[in-house]
Amino acid sequence: MALAAALSAYGAEVRVVGDAPTGFRMLRDGKPFVIRGAGGTTRLDTLAACGGNAIRTWDAASAEQLEDGRSLLDTAHEHGIAVMVGLWLGHERHGFDYGDPAQIEKQRREVEASVARLKDHPAVLAWGLGNEMEGGGGPGDSPAIWREVEHLARRIKEIDPDHPVMTIVANVNPEKLAAIRQHASSIDILGVNAYADAARIGDKLRAGAWNKPYCITEFGVPGPWESGHTDWKAPVEPTSREKAGFTYVSAQRIMADQGRCLGSFAFLWGSKQEATASWFGILLPTGEKTPRADALARAWTGRWPADRAPVLDAVEMPVAGKHVEPGARFDVLVRYRDPEHSPLEYRWEVREESSDRREGGDAERPPAEVPGAVAADGSTGRATVTAPTRAGAYRLFVTVLDGNGSGCTDNWTFHVDSGN
Repeated sequence: MALAAALSAYGAEVRVVGDAPTGFRMLRDGKPFVIRGAGGTTRLDTLAACGGNAIRTWDAASAEQLEDGRSLLDTAHEHGIAVMVGLWLGHERHGFDYGDPAQIEKQRREVEASVARLKDHPAVLAWGLGNEMEGGGGPGDSPAIWREVEHLARRIKEIDPDHPVMTIVANVNPEKLAAIRQHASSIDILGVNAYADAARIGDKLRAGAWNKPYCITEFGVPGPWESGHTDWKAPVEPTSREKAGFTYVSAQRIMADQGRCLGSFAFLWGSKQEATASWFGILLPTGEKTPRADALARAWTGRWPADRAPVLDAVEMPVAGKHVEPGARFDVLVRYRDPEHSPLEYRWEVREESSDRREGGDAERPPAEVPGAVAADGSTGRATVTAPTRAGAYRLFVTVLDGNGSGCTDNWTFHVDSGN
């Protein structure tokens, strides 16, 4: 805690300067700062090595969480990483009522206390006021929500005039933009979470007459709601190679909107179960970086990392997207290339299709593994899979490790039909 106290004496001043006609810039202690960031709280050394300079959290507690006696803010500062500190705002789908004075007052106290407590830490870049609290399924133009955002934005500026306030929404539409302009004019930056159309957000904001700077606060690969599905309604996950390509192109196009876009945060610097265990993670659960991290490094710095993740070159997967009989056996083959020619380790597993799909990134239960479903020696990309005997939807996963801190994962969905 002594480290945190010492650091807190040197808070960084962050300003957004400019206007729509001439362009906007973020200045951190007077120097231009373009956000090359990711959402997440782990492996900040790897993020910095890839050229990243910022992370975002979704709540203040994550920024303060201690590991080995140091907070996330302390660790980020040591790695040269700035932090957009999230200030969580309640979601109506979780039971929060923006018409309930008691709930509103409690939330206000929590936001104000977090800002007062953290504002002087030198790692703080900005305040991320809420995340998709307007909901992702409708127009997102609730006056009650945006009036409360306005109240909080003004209050944050009173407590901390040295860091900008960003509010974060799920994509944009004309109704939402009009509501924010009318009811929440005090925010400095609009943060937008977008996936398949992340590179088009700038055009959408111009069409909606948005005249303030923006940031892409989540981007990466098309989400399960934007991807193709099997006839049993399982989303088809892009391959690791497709994900890397999409991430690189999106990052390049986002950065090209200079003067309006202040930068971006890729999603997710870590791993999570959302539709699958691998859909959004830029890192494996064991911490290895994937080809998406390499793609970000290339986009941010113009160079590949010293050690790159294995690259998927070819697949022979006769079961992918197919119906099979219970207990059926099939041979599969994947070919991965390691850019540094390191020997590769292959780990296979079959899991049930997720049956706990949630809205808006809410936590999901990991689906169960099917023991004994894959026979492989671990040193080649060949395996024999035995379909489960119980009818239902499943996925075959392969994870490939290079032994040097990089890895890759892919999966294919299949359906076991009833034996009757």
